Formats: sequence, C-alpha cells, structure tokens
Amino acid sequence: MKGKAAIVSAGITKFVRRAKETPKELAWYAAKMALDNAGLSLDEVDAVIHGTAPDAFDGVHQKAEYLSDASGAFNKPYIRCYVGGGTGVMAPIYGWYYVASGIFDTVLVVCEEKMSSCRPHPQAAFLTIFDHTTERPLGPNLLWIFALEMNRYMQVNKIKLEDIAMVSVKNKSNAKNHPSALLGSEVTLKDIMESEVLAWPVHRLMVSPISDGAAAIIITNEEKAKKITDKPVWIQGAGWCLDTAFWTGRDLCYPQYVEYAAKMAYKMAGIKNPAKEISIAEPYDPFAYKELHHLEGLQLAPKGKAAELLMDGHFDKNGNLPSSPSGGLLGVGNPIAAAGMMKVCELFWQLRHEASGRQVPGNPKRGVAQAWGDLMQVGTVIVTGVDKP
Repeated sequence: MKGKAAIVSAGITKFVRRAKETPKELAWYAAKMALDNAGLSLDEVDAVIHGTAPDAFDGVHQKAEYLSDASGAFNKPYIRCYVGGGTGVMAPIYGWYYVASGIFDTVLVVCEEKMSSCRPHPQAAFLTIFDHTTERPLGPNLLWIFALEMNRYMQVNKIKLEDIAMVSVKNKSNAKNHPSALLGSEVTLKDIMESEVLAWPVHRLMVSPISDGAAAIIITNEEKAKKITDKPVWIQGAGWCLDTAFWTGRDLCYPQYVEYAAKMAYKMAGIKNPAKEISIAEPYDPFAYKELHHLEGLQLAPKGKAAELLMDGHFDKNGNLPSSPSGGLLGVGNPIAAAGMMKVCELFWQLRHEASGRQVPGNPKRGVAQAWGDLMQVGTVIVTGVDKP
C-alpha cells in the first residue's frame, strides 16, 4: 500500500454486564463519541465498517443490516467484519485497507457486542462451531477446551498456576483507571486462587465476563489527518492468520497463528526486534493465561518465558514493556468485538499521552494490539505509532 492511514479519533462506551441500551444505541454512542472527538460530521465520512461477533449474541438475524443505521452507514458504503474474537482488531485493518488503498479518504469503524441478549448463556451460541462427528458428542464448551489449552501451556513450560493468576491481579488493577471498566479493582493473588474453579485449572477470576459495549475509531488519509489533529496515530503494520478449525490436531502450547500474524504486521512496519521496538502491548486476554500465551506469539517474550518476565515486573505499567495498561478484557470487560477495538483505542490514547491514570511513563512511540478468535485459530495484529510509516 502506497497510501498512509492514521487513526484520528476514538470513542468507547462503558462496558457493563447487562446494558439497558439496545445494540443499536450502544453502536450509536460509540460512533458519535468518535465523530465528536474528531470534530467531524457523518457527512464527512465516506464509508463505515462494522465489527461484531455472531448474530445470536444480539438475538437478531442479519445483524449487520440491523446495526447499519446506528453505526452511521445509511446511504454509505458499508461492510461487516467478523472473525470471532479477532474481529475487534480485524475491523480496523479493514479500515486501514480502504484508506491506504485510496478507495476512501475517511472511514468510521464501529465494533459492538451485547452478549447479555443471548439466553440462557452466550456459550450456547458456540455449540454448533464444533465438528458434528468428532467433537460435538463430547458436549464441549469454550471454557473446558481453553482449560485444556491452559493446562497444556502450563505443563509444557513448567509454569505455576499462581504465576498465571498474577495476570488477573495486574490487569484488574490497571483497569481501575479506565472509565469504561467493568471489573477494575485491587485483587490479591489469594483472591484469585480462592475463586471458584470453573474447569481446572481455570478459576473464575481468571476469566473475563459476559459484557455489553461498543467502541469506534476514525481512520483517515494523510491529507485529512493533518487537518483534523496534530497528533495522528499512524497504522504502521497489519497482519492476520487463520489456522485450521481442527484444534484437536495441534499442539496447544503455542499460538502459531499469532506468530504468523505478528510477523506479517512487523514486516510491514519495518520491525526487526519487536521486544525492543514495541513500547506498549495490548494482547488479547479473555483468560489470564492467554495474555502470556499471546505475548509469546507476538514475539515479545521467548516461548514459555512470558510468566517469568511477568513476575519480574517486565509487563507492569511501569515495566520495560507495559502489557494491557488498559486493564485488558480481564479488567475492562469482554464484549467480544468491542473488546479488541478497546485495545486499539487504548494504543491511540497512550501514544497521544491521553490515557490519564493509565498512562505509561516515558515517551511511547509504538504499540501493538492483537485479538484472537474462534477455536484457537484466528490471529489479528495491528501496529500503530507516532511516526508516519
């Protein structure tokens, strides 16, 4: 891509357990905040991209069409992006493509999820994604298959459960300063370890909850970005990977699909040593172990060593490479597509020094956000920075 694309504004709703607002209203609030923060009207937006997970979550069919007007897409080019949990980072990648290619000058990217609409529980919406012959007869759910992955990761790398629990301690504490946070609080290792075991070795406080919310960003070309803000955050690289859905045939101790997506994004951004060149990381953390797992896939920690770096304070907000200064999904909440977008928004605010009490020290120049979806198979990665690519 010869063109440059920059994020010039962001907006996010409060993440809550059971929003009184409809999905349309959540999307509208986030979109309006992004527009207002940029001083733009809808007339100045050329196209709209909407990211959202399964239709069943919001309890409607043709969810893209249902949310189009609330997302600002009436009478505009409009596309829905959906790659499960990877959606929140893939949707901004769509926006980057449309702007960097020169097709559009300005796009509005909105991600929304109202998971509480799915009854009796969003887990039920996932039952049909398993293979009907080899997997579904076992009665799987996402919680216990990720417990299998967590156990494999721990056993192969000799990681203590207590070390993984410290991800929850860190992220929930970071989220105390996030205005959208559902679960920001000071918790201790003892609190985590004494919480209910849902599927060994997963404890309740190691899991992000069902959440409702929305987030949005505006992406423009170089010419428009200069007119809107003197602090654009440039999209320097993007990457994605889709592995096989047959997760039972892979070794779950390492997320190869994240590595492939990260290397694609880093190559585009001209990054040769990510652990040294990335200032801030926002990895996808729906489970505590997943942050460590994904940091390794992002090449920000050696294989099997992320827990050691965590315990040394390397990933603290004041550490050498702050990870999830937002508070992540474990602290802010997990409205699937909006959760990944929340991480892109966080990089925008951090790199502009607008993250308030969450602001990492120093002068961060570059950040990476990553999201993960479906059955341990989708990796989406975006690199943003203060310098034009």
